[in-house]
Amino acid sequence: MNRFEYLEVTTLEMAGKLAAEKGAAVRAGGVDVQDLLKEHLIEPASVVSIRNVPNLQEIKAGENISIGPRVTLAQLAADRAVASKARAIAISAGEAASPQIRNQATCAGNLLQRPRCWYFRNEELLCARKGGPECLAHDGENQYHAIFGNKNCAIVHPSNLAPALIAFDATVKTVKVGGARREISVAALFVTPETDIHKEHVLEPGEMMESIEVPAAALAGGAKSAFAVVREKQTYDWPLLCAAVKLTMDGKNIKDARIVLGAVCPVPLRRENAEKLLIGKSLDESAARVAATAAFDGATPLAQNGYKVPMGIAMLMRAILEAGGLS
Repeated sequence: MNRFEYLEVTTLEMAGKLAAEKGAAVRAGGVDVQDLLKEHLIEPASVVSIRNVPNLQEIKAGENISIGPRVTLAQLAADRAVASKARAIAISAGEAASPQIRNQATCAGNLLQRPRCWYFRNEELLCARKGGPECLAHDGENQYHAIFGNKNCAIVHPSNLAPALIAFDATVKTVKVGGARREISVAALFVTPETDIHKEHVLEPGEMMESIEVPAAALAGGAKSAFAVVREKQTYDWPLLCAAVKLTMDGKNIKDARIVLGAVCPVPLRRENAEKLLIGKSLDESAARVAATAAFDGATPLAQNGYKVPMGIAMLMRAILEAGGLS
């Protein structure tokens, strides 16, 4: 870890200005920033803490839900209003990492963390994402890597929270250097390797996240949701697979559906083909199996991760049934 200046600010605008002008790293909870510093993947001259910026650790739940970027995963998981309105979001936060990390890691940090691929994280290896000639996972140890969108880079997106937020049509509000603001859907926040192999998100240098917004429309109509995850160690570990499912029911019939997979692709992967197979159908085991199977159509497993397809189908089937109140 290199020596750096530690700075504390009281506004997001100042944090963004320092990040843009001086190349400073911005720290909220600091979990991933600390890892990146130790792994020599970043060596900034300064680290900017936003812990003293007011109102960033609040959850406001009315017709919509507004989540501050410094809200911790533990705080989000424990919020009763979020759990009652958007259960998959609360569960996804509560299933991330370990209790110690959930008490420190923030929602913004969970969304914007860098890939956890061991080739990317090894400072001695030059993978394609770090400017090398090829993705080292293709012919290497790839049992935890992507089964979709893995041609140029086989990372999987590391966020538990992102699939659940996408299922609820969530957006992020940001502030740019100079004060301009914009709102970006979480589904459009992430960058595929085909678009830019060196980036994971669309935020500009110095652009800071102000809040995560779950719209009222996504919470209306008695929407029910579930979040499922499979790990080698169920107590705490990175997911082998995860999925968020949101269903709007009319009795036993499905009026609307959202299915978003995690840990299978470099970005969270919405499966609209599977959603269409559910809409208008009566939910039962057969319908859930057909949709879950379709969600994994087109997968291109690598040499060591083909198990993700049958495991993912079984996991997603359970999540669909749970979201519909049948498990």
